[in-house]
Amino acid sequence: MIMKGQKISDRYQIIKSIGEGGMANVYLAYDTILDRNVAVKILRGDLSNDEKFVRRFQREALAASSLAHPNIVEVYDVGEDNGEYYIVMEYIEGKHLKNLLKKRGKLTLSEAVDIMMQIADGMSVAHDSYIIHRDIKPQNIMILENGLVKITDFGIAMAMNATQLTQTNSVMGSVHYLPPEQASGQGSTLQSDIYSMGIVMYELITGELPFKGDNAVEIALKHLKEPIPDIRDKIPNVPNSIVNIIKRSTAKNPKNRYNDAREMYEDLKTCLDDIRVNEPIISYKYSETDTDDTKIMKMVKKEKNKNEPLEDQKIEPKKEEVIAKKITGDDLKKQNRLLIILAFIFTGLIVGITSVVVLTPIITKTGKQASIPDVTGMSVKEAINKLQDKGFTVADEQIEKSSPDIPEGKVIGTNPDIGLKRKSGTEVKLIVSIGDAEVTIEDYTNESYLEIKGKLEALGLVVIVERKEVEEDSETEYEEGKIIEQSVKAGERLSEGDTITLYIPDIVTLYPDFTNGDYTTEDVQDFADTYELDFKIEYVPTDEYEPGTIYYQSRPEGYRIVSGQRFIIRVAQVLEETGESECPDDLC
Repeated sequence: MIMKGQKISDRYQIIKSIGEGGMANVYLAYDTILDRNVAVKILRGDLSNDEKFVRRFQREALAASSLAHPNIVEVYDVGEDNGEYYIVMEYIEGKHLKNLLKKRGKLTLSEAVDIMMQIADGMSVAHDSYIIHRDIKPQNIMILENGLVKITDFGIAMAMNATQLTQTNSVMGSVHYLPPEQASGQGSTLQSDIYSMGIVMYELITGELPFKGDNAVEIALKHLKEPIPDIRDKIPNVPNSIVNIIKRSTAKNPKNRYNDAREMYEDLKTCLDDIRVNEPIISYKYSETDTDDTKIMKMVKKEKNKNEPLEDQKIEPKKEEVIAKKITGDDLKKQNRLLIILAFIFTGLIVGITSVVVLTPIITKTGKQASIPDVTGMSVKEAINKLQDKGFTVADEQIEKSSPDIPEGKVIGTNPDIGLKRKSGTEVKLIVSIGDAEVTIEDYTNESYLEIKGKLEALGLVVIVERKEVEEDSETEYEEGKIIEQSVKAGERLSEGDTITLYIPDIVTLYPDFTNGDYTTEDVQDFADTYELDFKIEYVPTDEYEPGTIYYQSRPEGYRIVSGQRFIIRVAQVLEETGESECPDDLC
């Protein structure tokens, strides 16, 4: 069990849980070395002892870590800590594309095309490396406030050129975006991702999914047998170029789809150009019905014609009757196998995995397993005896943690966790309480945040450092890196794993009033040079002000200074009878 405040590999401090999946749980954590928040994906405890799933988890890390693109979530680190397999990734503060669709219903064409171009651009990098995502869907696409799209969860990505990979042909993606070849158990190609991307594009534009059904098997069979509904039935005025992109990407026959995401991206780039609005609707080069099902239909039809004298017979029996009456033994096996695969997959991956983990040792009798007993609250000696009675060995090294509930010297838990099944002889570490080790918070203002951060983290607290915007003036001086505020008041007490936020200054400099008579043009010039302003002096002939008076500034007093800003002042000049200014040429 991963706890708040726990450190992974003595570096990534867990802040909170942010998601749970079939294979792994995801946590928001703080990278204590690089001073940044990260997302840590940790393989679920009940799967970490299953070599098959550990290999799959590691493949995910290796595949994703090789991809570098603004539209793909970045992978920072991969490792294992005390039997916990983890991946450290870029932490994204945004929302899933599915949430946007729920809020908006459907998107405009330009919005949909922009999002699809970003997805295709990111996926083109994966496809260049022969990496297949296999689970493209809105739930795996994040969108930030600035509109940037991030593809997440290459959790079932498969490197086509890696010979050690499993070839189980199992279908892992969401059924609503499932390519026909995956539904039929034929495995995945680059064109499988293209199909899923086409379904996503259809949903973005129409706000609806193309296929619906009462259960997963019914929807999967529609992907196998039924053409994608014409998008013009939903959006009548959609350009032909958009129709063609969706038709091509969602073609049943992979040969009719784009070769890869890069080819789809190039097509998306020009799809809203005026010249393409009325382009001809594409027709497929290869047969869209050349599947196992249609082969069965052709064979049955041929058999029927043997018994009928009319060679120009055009009437075909209903598909259900053909399959029921004429299907052969081999074909029946194919149909049954397909239904079994789909039913198994979509009745619950988690339940299936758990059953395999529990039953495999019993069936194969390759090794005895037992659950790690609950030793919470026991003395160390009692816990050791109980663990040894169950066939486990106990490590000499112990993990010490503070606890407000468990008395000092008593056992809090174990590593691996209590209740997990492990083979006889597995080494178990005891987690022992050091008592209620609360920390009394002091006033840390005006102290170095680096020093205080290190001190508090050594006491087991989670420390977050944030910048706070402050104004620099003559009365208050701020020093870079010094604490100006803290989220927990002095005198309050925190326990190990609790969080405190330290605020350091983000100094904001404001324009003074240069028209108050206290400044010369030389003073303003020095000011502009200091803050790297685009500065100009305008000399204006006037009799309203004394010559040399600064009477106007383009940025008012109190306006924030930003390097490179345009800043102008106007200075009074003697009004000559000719009306001409005598200001120097280089300053006017």
